[in-house]
Amino acid sequence: MTQESLRELLARVHERLGASGSVDRELRQLLGTVMRDIERALAAGAQTAASPASLAPAAAAHTPRLESLAVRFEAGHPGLAELLRQLIDALGKAGI
Repeated sequence: MTQESLRELLARVHERLGASGSVDRELRQLLGTVMRDIERALAAGAQTAASPASLAPAAAAHTPRLESLAVRFEAGHPGLAELLRQLIDALGKAGI
């Protein structure tokens, strides 16, 4: 899994989140925080020409939160939950 693939998944999550007006404020803020943290980790990795595995300390801490958010989105926003699970899988495959 390349950093570009991870960025594409993040973009899809942002698009889906933006299109969903019914996501409550707390969930939107939690997901936004996690997404920004992952984006910063990817940006730092790109600046240092690091491999995706070197991003592990920065992004891996958010995997449990992503899993929790996916579960919370499952009933009301299954498409967003699926994208989150894809992102979790992609991070895992990248060693993050």
